[in-house]
Amino acid sequence: MSTTAYAPQPPTTERTGQTRVASIDLIRGAVMILMAIDHVRVYSGVPAGGPTAGVFFTRWITHFCAPAFIFLAGTSAFFYARNHSGLSRFLLIRGMWLVLLEFTLLRLAWTFNFDFRHYEMAGVIWVIGVCMILMAGLVKLPLNALAALGLLIIGAHNLLDPHFEAIVEHLNESPISGLWKILYVGFYPGPVHIGKLNLFVLYSIIPWIGVMAAGYGFGKILTFEVSRRKKLCLLIGFSAIALFALLRGFNLYGDPFPWHGGGRMPALLAFLNTTKYPASLCFLLMTLGPTIASIPLLESASGRLARIISVFGRVPFFYYVLHIPLIHTLALVVSKVRLGYVNAWLFANHPMGNPRPPAGYAWNLWELYLVWGMAIVILYLPCQWFAARKARGNEWWLRYL
Repeated sequence: MSTTAYAPQPPTTERTGQTRVASIDLIRGAVMILMAIDHVRVYSGVPAGGPTAGVFFTRWITHFCAPAFIFLAGTSAFFYARNHSGLSRFLLIRGMWLVLLEFTLLRLAWTFNFDFRHYEMAGVIWVIGVCMILMAGLVKLPLNALAALGLLIIGAHNLLDPHFEAIVEHLNESPISGLWKILYVGFYPGPVHIGKLNLFVLYSIIPWIGVMAAGYGFGKILTFEVSRRKKLCLLIGFSAIALFALLRGFNLYGDPFPWHGGGRMPALLAFLNTTKYPASLCFLLMTLGPTIASIPLLESASGRLARIISVFGRVPFFYYVLHIPLIHTLALVVSKVRLGYVNAWLFANHPMGNPRPPAGYAWNLWELYLVWGMAIVILYLPCQWFAARKARGNEWWLRYL
């Protein structure tokens, strides 16, 4: 893909010397597009995974989104530091801004109701924001030390696995249970009670701070000359995939589920059904390995499709803010067309505090994918406009979008 298509560059451009790593935009764009599948699924009534391959892979393919998004957010921070001063201040302000938007605008977009007292969700934007706030201090460390810390968090946090059930069982007996939920165990023991506010922690801070820190360290690899960069990306990516196959295949470490022991899922699906909340080592190896390996494979991608996908990758946060209310609105339209009325379930506390969908409500998979495709088509022109606006603008506030 030609790098001239991106001149002039936006403030957070990933550049290595004089060359843009075009595959980064392509990967980011792809994961943003895939992410919308799962967010349409939220309003479709289709379960999150299941025994059938169609339902399972509808959820599974979107597992690549959060790891790639957070990992590359760390990489973007590395390149921001190469082109600008004041990285810590930028990360602190941007992180606080993301947390604020998660708890206000995005919470409203998810639910279309104002019941803030009984439901707040700490989702992916929250955890990116919190990790950026933490990274504002961590970037003071030497680069190698920060990268090593990130890898240590990713690799070692599953040492808690033997004690996880005991921790969850007795967690609400502890006065610091809220901190435990925010840091690691998430929503399993219930929401964090802050006064009369119920906070559902979908994305705990660990291990995602490790993912962002590792992504920051990975930025250094992208500054190497092309052949060395490609070799290292392939080595890291395929090594991660191989380690996933080894750990998961023999149930050694990183996800304690004995997938080969039978159950409601076929063996292949059970093998791939790794733990996302909190994200296990196997989950992260399974998702980040292919992501990193694809970077050199996509650097020469060209053509209209690659350019379209890259547009979304150049404005990921803008896309994210737009796509949730759009998908939610499309779900209201689908309800009106299918049922003759807008079902009240669509105004529940999605995606974590809602009840099961009413009997007979769930969409067919083809309807889910049709609405997903419509959403992507609708979002393309606004994202194309904002990408161009961001590329030619120098205003300070564009850095935070």
